[in-house]
Amino acid sequence: MTLPTSSAALRQRARRSRSSVLLLAPLLAEADPPPRHVPTPAGSTGAQGRDGLCGHFQWMAEHVPAFRVPGTHVHVLASPDHFYQTMKARIKTARRRVVMASLYLGTGQLEQELVDCVEEALLRSHENGDAPDLKVSLLLDYTRGSRGQTNSRTMLLPLLRRFASQMRVSLYHTPDLRGLLRLLVPQRFNETIGVQHIKVYLFDDSVIISGANLSDSYFTNRQDRYVLLENCGEVADFFSDLVDAVGDVSLQLQPDDSVTMLDGMVHPYNGNRQAFSAAARKRIMEVVNTAHVRQQLLNRSRDSEDGEGGDTWVFPLVQMKPLGIQIDEQVTQRLLTNAGPDSCVFLTSGYFNLTRPYMRMVLGAGASYRILTASPEVNGFFGAKGLAGAIPAAYTLIARQFYGQVCRQGQQERVHLHEYRRSQWTFHAKGLWYYLQGKDRPCLTLIGSPNFGYRSVHRDLEAQIAIVTKNEKLQSQLREEQETLYQQSSEVSVATFERPDRHVKLWVKLVTPLIKNFF
Repeated sequence: MTLPTSSAALRQRARRSRSSVLLLAPLLAEADPPPRHVPTPAGSTGAQGRDGLCGHFQWMAEHVPAFRVPGTHVHVLASPDHFYQTMKARIKTARRRVVMASLYLGTGQLEQELVDCVEEALLRSHENGDAPDLKVSLLLDYTRGSRGQTNSRTMLLPLLRRFASQMRVSLYHTPDLRGLLRLLVPQRFNETIGVQHIKVYLFDDSVIISGANLSDSYFTNRQDRYVLLENCGEVADFFSDLVDAVGDVSLQLQPDDSVTMLDGMVHPYNGNRQAFSAAARKRIMEVVNTAHVRQQLLNRSRDSEDGEGGDTWVFPLVQMKPLGIQIDEQVTQRLLTNAGPDSCVFLTSGYFNLTRPYMRMVLGAGASYRILTASPEVNGFFGAKGLAGAIPAAYTLIARQFYGQVCRQGQQERVHLHEYRRSQWTFHAKGLWYYLQGKDRPCLTLIGSPNFGYRSVHRDLEAQIAIVTKNEKLQSQLREEQETLYQQSSEVSVATFERPDRHVKLWVKLVTPLIKNFF
């Protein structure tokens, strides 16, 4: 079935229809806790409440930093190539800072060109004095960035050796991979325990928030989402400070390819687990809490002066459950819980594996949901060798079970599942677009690294932003982005899962409940 091309048509239709198992045993035993409630502040005010900007979401500013920006400074990037070319251009012209956080840096020609751009910028600052204070900081995951003989580390070592005083490479290592588990779980599989998954690309006072990694497929034919916040200094400062904080509790890559911890920092896998998490949480929450207080004061001051400053709000949402930080989880739960009748939520995940609390909220909400996920053929693991090749079938099983719940509860007219299909492409987009009642453009989007799954909530380090806007041009950009993705999809029905190509082997059915918390 072909999806209607207009999201307005979808919303109208919805409104009409609505009258090594032993080693991993301690981790396998984990279960989703009951949802934590973010209370609604009584009599809550604040800058966004006073100017009437989407007061429906003003509660966010009570819990996270709120950055007011002009909507004209926010740009949706349309394609992987647009994302890649924008990064290269911004790196070349950076004068003060280049800060990049990703799961890993690939090892192909396109990635090398990106590294060459960094080298060019550093050479310019070093030789010509054009930008003598330029600093470059990269945050990657230790396990993913160290995989294989040629890896993220070997890609960056030449730069680190040449520009040691201007370059920092931090490799985050989860505290959950330690002891016997760390010794026995092989490369690639060790990444299932937990990784650094934040995707932030920052150049002076402009920042790209995305779910895309620094790898060739993400620059060519792997569909993701990307938003550029241009000349938004306060937002850029926050994410620069956040990456610095995570970097401070990470292993530091040295020019000889060894790694060390900063003086006084607890080691993530040799040190005490609780002590590391407590120290890391303290360092990271210093950034969040400081920004929260500062922005509250700035917003009140701006309100009292002239009430101006921007028509758009940016709320950074951080999720680092291994370190005891669960801001994104709490805000997302509140958003899903508050989604009322005649509102419409378009939610997408390249790896559809909702946590049980999120699933309950979707099934129990009043809003119409249009959920977009990858068809097996555009799953990043499709055609992979070994056990990884069965992952698309596992996602098929999970999607079938979810759709079965939708049907058993008689909610097929309110909750719709769609699959992205595009020849020679893979699908990695995640986030949501929120349409309030009677509106034909979204006033809120979530964009960043979380997938709404167990890993995102419990295992990995994640960050995204909530953008709340009344700027009509930005709303139109967001609607176009959402519609473009959904136009490449088809709606799932019972017949979808009865097709021969959707047959799930018995062993996959038996193993999936044991491993679903790891992907």
